[in-house]
This record gives sequence, structure tokens and C-alpha cells, in this order.
Amino acid sequence: MFSGIVEVMAEVVTVKEEPPGKRLMLREAAMAAEAKLGDSIAINGCCLTVVEVDGERLSFEAGPETLSRTNLGELAPGDKVNLERSLAVGDRLGGHFVTGHIDATGVLDVRTDEGEWSTLWFRVPRRLTRQMAGKGSVAVDGISLTLVDVEAERFSVALIPHTLAITTLGCRDVGDRVNLETDLLAKYVQQLLETQAS
Repeated sequence: MFSGIVEVMAEVVTVKEEPPGKRLMLREAAMAAEAKLGDSIAINGCCLTVVEVDGERLSFEAGPETLSRTNLGELAPGDKVNLERSLAVGDRLGGHFVTGHIDATGVLDVRTDEGEWSTLWFRVPRRLTRQMAGKGSVAVDGISLTLVDVEAERFSVALIPHTLAITTLGCRDVGDRVNLETDLLAKYVQQLLETQAS
């Protein structure tokens, strides 16, 4: 379980084909110094397991299901990714409950920058917007954000300078794909309503 509060950005060092999956090696000295084999770390919001620690580098394996549902298969050396370690019992929950299980990807549709602030619109599958509401929560590339406006096939978020500076959203361009996870409670409410209606 995660909170959607990104701890650091890491650099992709290598992406190695390991059919049917891939091995991702990331450079992040501080996190690597504390990481252990088997730790769960969210990479752009996707929960993966640490399979190797080598100095300041962490390695992860991503299987075909992960690669088909996320933007991790598009990563290349030099790219930046958002990292968050799993929550420990008693941690503060600054964002919202994020499972690290990506629902789908979306595409940055419109970006409006006003000084150091930005409003981003993401185009998403209609099935996801049914689990969204204005002032509710969504995780975009692992970042817990508050929804501003929700339409049938897209939603917007307003980003403060701090979020833009410490996460990958600061360098996202129109057309970029992002990982999305809708609010866990919204999923259960939708499931309950659909079950009662059938």
C-alpha cells in the first residue's frame, strides 16, 4: 500500500529484455542505501519488487501484464521515474490509499502553464471516469492528486510548483502516456452499485 506522495525521482540506467518481460535498473543512491531484496517500491505508481541492489542502483522485473497495462515498457535509459516506498504501519497518510495496481494508462491532452503553476487535462478510458468525481482523488504516475473537473473521457488536475519540481509531471508533454489508478473506495462503491442493480 502506498500514499501517492512521491519520495524521489530516479534515473533509468538500463532496460534489459528478459522475455517475456523486462528488467529495469534505476539509479537512486539514498533509496538504494536502505532497500532490501523483496521490498515493494512504486515506480510511476506501479508496485514492483526489488530484485537486486547494487550500490546506488536498484533493479526490478516487469512481466508482460505490467508492461501491457503501464507506461513502464516505454522507458529508456536517461528517463526519470517517480519512486515511493510502501507504507509502514503508523506512517502518516499525506495523500490517499494507493495500491500500486495500475488501472489503465491515459494521455496528456492539454497542458496550460501559468507562471510556475500548471493545469493538466488527461484523456482516459470512459470506464475510469465513472470512478472519478471533482475534488476526489486519483493517482497519476503514482502521484496523489485532487481532481478538478471530470468529463466523460477526460479529467483535469491543478499542479502547484512543488509537485511540478519534484515529480515527472513537470516535464510531461502533450501526448505522453501516464499510469492511472482511480480511488480504491470509488471502485468498491461502483462494484456495490452495479451488484445491487443486477
